[in-house]
Amino acid sequence: MLRTALPAAILLLAGPAFAQNPHAGHEGDAPAQQQTPELDPHAGHDMGQMDHGAMGHGDSEAVTAHTSLEGALGAYPASRDASGTAWQPDASEHGGLHVMAGDWMLMGHAMFNAVYDWQDGPRGDEKTFFAGMIMGSARRDFERGTLNLRAMLSPDPAMGAEGYPLLFAAGETADGVDTLIDRQHPHDLFMELSASYSHRLGAADSVFVYAGLPGEPAFGPPTFMHRMSAMDFPEAPISHHWLDSTHITFGVLTAGWVHENWKFEASRFRGREPDEHRTDIETGALDSTAARVSWNPSGNLSLQASWADVASPEALEPELDETRISVSGIYTREIFNGWWSATLAYANKDRSDGVSLDAWLGEAALHPNENWTLFARAEAIETDELSGHGGPVESVQRLSFGVIRDWRVNEHMVFGVGALAQQHFASDALEPSYGGDPNGAMAFVRIKVG
Repeated sequence: MLRTALPAAILLLAGPAFAQNPHAGHEGDAPAQQQTPELDPHAGHDMGQMDHGAMGHGDSEAVTAHTSLEGALGAYPASRDASGTAWQPDASEHGGLHVMAGDWMLMGHAMFNAVYDWQDGPRGDEKTFFAGMIMGSARRDFERGTLNLRAMLSPDPAMGAEGYPLLFAAGETADGVDTLIDRQHPHDLFMELSASYSHRLGAADSVFVYAGLPGEPAFGPPTFMHRMSAMDFPEAPISHHWLDSTHITFGVLTAGWVHENWKFEASRFRGREPDEHRTDIETGALDSTAARVSWNPSGNLSLQASWADVASPEALEPELDETRISVSGIYTREIFNGWWSATLAYANKDRSDGVSLDAWLGEAALHPNENWTLFARAEAIETDELSGHGGPVESVQRLSFGVIRDWRVNEHMVFGVGALAQQHFASDALEPSYGGDPNGAMAFVRIKVG
């Protein structure tokens, strides 16, 4: 039953890939190196994917076009850089507020959502909450190297220790005693405080180191709030604790090698997930290991496979370790007067108590013009937490569909109004406690700066 959502996800996401647009900047899947012009190693880079129109027109000294900027870790377009050291397609959007300060290039971006959340059924709830992120980076280029400092903060702690209602979600804790079930935990105030340095070995090769407290180890696809297919969703995926829950890791050190369109990297990091105190900086031994291989075979496609040995991730079950694997693909292309992006991903958690749990995710977003964005997600997970940890393993699925209408306030700010509908599919054993297959919905307003 777990995999029944995957064919539906593929059908849902595949359609726009075959659309023809004679004005698109990336026709078909040409090799990435054929789509990439000669790069300026002293140009700046981005910290995510933002609208082209959000770039300051007075910053031409800092940035000319997204294909002319070199990435922080090697000789590739900066639009390939995503969260941590993860990659996304070169065709991804690029922007932000850029300014030069001496030899440093500074970049800033912010996004805030005010959300009304309604989850149906006897295990549902409703809540209005505020979420988002503020990102900034400072980059300096040297003759053969690049130093990049990055920070990301979140207002999530203001929503309260119990986070917001989200059926089928489980993980972390609000009180240090009980696992949050049917709720999404708030993210920490400090989501990333990191530094990276890359050294060019030649035209196609570079080596790099990355350190964060907190930071993101070399595991999984880009974190959901950084993926173009997911960044417009006001909800977190229920597969978050399979694919990208390590994106806030209080202690990580990564080393890697970039060769043409390949990246090989390994991390040592602290395996324990953040505790219920959401505004502090935690420390601990780097007791876990991750490794990832990334490949961008074309300017439209980014693939990764990764593995992690995670020591004692859950504070409430400190005796349990996890071995995780993940594989994913992201496809992004220009379409109509905007873009389309889709992600397919699989992950497995193999716990030291012998329990093995799968998760599948398929999501897509269509941004045909500057005013509208449509987005959809299909997920299927195996979990033993919805009846309390250690219960029977159950398979559940969720579908989400949403839309947002944006208005440009000024050169650097966009205001949007959106809505999201959810359909949950409980297992036969869980249906009585959920009142069948419950629905859910969210309405939200959004401000993007940068």
